[in-house]
Amino acid sequence: MQVVERWFDDYEVGVLRTTTGRTITEADVVLHAGQTGDLYPHHMDAVWAASQPFGRRIAHGTLVMSIAVGMTAGDINPRAMSYGYDRVRFVRPVFIGDTITVSAEVVGRREHPRRPEQHGYVDEQVTVVNQHGETVLSLVHVYLVERAPR
Repeated sequence: MQVVERWFDDYEVGVLRTTTGRTITEADVVLHAGQTGDLYPHHMDAVWAASQPFGRRIAHGTLVMSIAVGMTAGDINPRAMSYGYDRVRFVRPVFIGDTITVSAEVVGRREHPRRPEQHGYVDEQVTVVNQHGETVLSLVHVYLVERAPR
């Protein structure tokens, strides 16, 4: 990773980043289940999951979200920080062995309502697809970004 300083005015709507792929493993699922306490059979019981509509275990939506957001974190920007996530949707299941790819597009910029001379918000539409090109997760990542000194 490298440090890349980008101020609020440096972000341009329409800029798109795309990651390489990452395969979701059983180790990912088991570790996430242990860390979160989400031991539901959808994720942990292969026999039970085989009797359900998807026919096999699925990765936790929060696991896929965590990995996807991490995949977009290629640079360290000391001028920006994650403010949160809006419109999170787990569109399709992700199975053990699926490979996900993430795209992130700057879709909006707006001034901070109380400190517009110091900060602004940047919205990035994050879309996660599986190896079949199907969207499995969609969210808007909101960043709080410093404005350059005047």
